Amino acid sequence: MNRIVVGIDLGTTHSLVAYRREDGQVEVVPDRQGRLLLPSVVALSKDGVRVGWSAREKVNDPETTVIYAAKRLMGRSFEETEAERRSLTYPLVDHKGSPAVPDPFRNRFLTPPEIGALVLRDLKNRAEEFLSQEVSEAVITVPAYFNDAQRQATKDAGALAGLKVLRIINEPTAAALAYGLGSGKDGLFAIFDLGGGTFDFSLLDIRKGIFEVRATNGDTHLGGEDFDRAIVAAWLEENPKLSALAERSEVRDLLRKEAERVKIALSHKTEAEVVLPAVGFRTTLTRARMNALVEPYVDRALSCVRAALADAGTATSDVDGVILVGGSTRFLRFKEAVAAFFGKPLFDSVDPDLVVAEGAAVQADILSGRRKDLLLLDVTPLSLGIETIGGVTSTLIPRNTTIPAQAKELFTTYVDGQTNVDIHVLQGEREMAKDNRSLARFTLSGVPPLPAGTPRIEVTFQIDANGILEVTAREQTTGTMSNVVIQPSYGLDKDDVRNLLKEAFSHAQEDFATRLLVDAKTEAQTVINATERALERVGSDILPDADRVAIQNQVKLLKTTMEGTDGRKVRDETQALDRLTQPLAERLMNQSLSNALSGMALPQEGGSHA
Repeated sequence: MNRIVVGIDLGTTHSLVAYRREDGQVEVVPDRQGRLLLPSVVALSKDGVRVGWSAREKVNDPETTVIYAAKRLMGRSFEETEAERRSLTYPLVDHKGSPAVPDPFRNRFLTPPEIGALVLRDLKNRAEEFLSQEVSEAVITVPAYFNDAQRQATKDAGALAGLKVLRIINEPTAAALAYGLGSGKDGLFAIFDLGGGTFDFSLLDIRKGIFEVRATNGDTHLGGEDFDRAIVAAWLEENPKLSALAERSEVRDLLRKEAERVKIALSHKTEAEVVLPAVGFRTTLTRARMNALVEPYVDRALSCVRAALADAGTATSDVDGVILVGGSTRFLRFKEAVAAFFGKPLFDSVDPDLVVAEGAAVQADILSGRRKDLLLLDVTPLSLGIETIGGVTSTLIPRNTTIPAQAKELFTTYVDGQTNVDIHVLQGEREMAKDNRSLARFTLSGVPPLPAGTPRIEVTFQIDANGILEVTAREQTTGTMSNVVIQPSYGLDKDDVRNLLKEAFSHAQEDFATRLLVDAKTEAQTVINATERALERVGSDILPDADRVAIQNQVKLLKTTMEGTDGRKVRDETQALDRLTQPLAERLMNQSLSNALSGMALPQEGGSHA
């Protein structure tokens, strides 16, 4: 039986599974009722755990916990989910630093990867039943701006579901594959992915079957559910009685579902009537009013687009086409705004709900070995590096580097006899380590106890095709090695990334001055240490007293200058000390040569030669 690798779109609102048939056509796998979409919903009750459509039916059951939009929680800490906790209708608690949903019926807590695993397992079972064979390998899509923690959490969800995740690929890249781009269709394409809970924008450069992400941007707090909430918020503001009733979770769920219905209806007509007898609410919503309510979200999406274009140094005129992905791109106001912004053709012939899963199936087919004409290259969204002496960030992999990627750099010790080296892995654009995000810390032990600056420690950063980072430190003399795979329990969202980039830009001059000072002081201290060691070793036969006093005075001056904040002045005084000690260095070198030569006997005339 042929090996089948499936493609899975694990979405905020709906999820799908697809595969590529023997005839080359991609097919989304239906359930027994012929439905292609699986609601990304899990329901917990005393009767058991439900997933998908049956879970969605329990949304108004007060004795059932209905979990939705768990993708927004994936790979994040409990503290980072404050915004979600204010709007979600199910309880979210702090479980070992991660957000989790309590399951009182089974006395346990469900983390986002475990919730995702329930959805993935349902899709796995669906595919196995449809294909009449075991399905154990998959490609899973994520938003392009998911960081390493969010990608790892998605891989964990796959593993918990019994799937070997061969690749995590970006949803925009999957969409391009679904449209057949790369098979004779080259160019620069803008890809808008607006789902239920997240917005992704990518610039994808496709040349001769190679897919390269030029830039990405987006917002993990922007999607169709935000449109729904904006509509509900307007209803509550206009109706105090309804606002009081909305304190109950079942009423909020009822309003949210009605807002979603009305939003869809207004893409086809100019006004829609709202009638909810259960809460005594009746109103009419016009398309113009709805557009005004969601306009701030449209503006937020376009601001992400502008940032990505700026990162890539690209104008809208350079873009050859625009691909719309995600069910929320059906929203008429959004489609109009995108068309007006680019003035380019919109690719929307493939069902936006299915396009990502279909593209994932194409990539799955590539990894199964049946197709070899395409190569996918993504980028890392933020710079990666380590902390060095003085709290400075030394970048090894700059942001927007194409992945998979590897970078190596040599470092050394700062203290004589140092046998342990702490490696602090950082993510961000600031010059100083304290201003960047800490990813991990580990220690390289067994470094030879040599003078400072002598050991050679090679640090290697390697990012795999899924965006997962492995850092290795190796002392070259002994071969002793230590490493860490960055698999934190939570990570940054897109707002955090955008803020980090903004801060890096606004603090650029200040950061440069700070780094200049730190580097200058580090260099100065190294020179002072070497000078003071040399002064202790030599007598007046090598260093005249007048020269010794001059060097000692310059050391004192340099130490005083280091107490200030002028990095250039510290560097100038360090160079002055270097110039003063140059004759001493030459005398010490001559002495070393004389000592070495004194032990060598010249052959006498007439003697034997080897």
